[in-house]
Amino acid sequence: MRVIAVSTLKAFWTGTPAYRDAEGPTMAWYREAVRADWSTPDDVKRQFRNASILKDGRVVFNIGGNKYRLVVWISYPCRVLSVRFLGTHAQYDHIDAQAI
Repeated sequence: MRVIAVSTLKAFWTGTPAYRDAEGPTMAWYREAVRADWSTPDDVKRQFRNASILKDGRVVFNIGGNKYRLVVWISYPCRVLSVRFLGTHAQYDHIDAQAI
């Protein structure tokens, strides 16, 4: 998969010292994602059983032992994944994952 907006991931853990612990788990997720070849939401679920599949290509991943949430949009035919949001569960509760 081609991952767009890796800078969004890096900005999260470099922007706030309290989130430095997100770097390792987020980069582990990133390394798995770039090696993946997801053609359907079922492919994502096979690799990440705790992923939540939303409408219109949105997927929510639990990162760092459920400490953080990552929202992405996936174009399955193009094998492109766009990072939309990375934050704590409390921050995630204040967004609309389907619209972000």
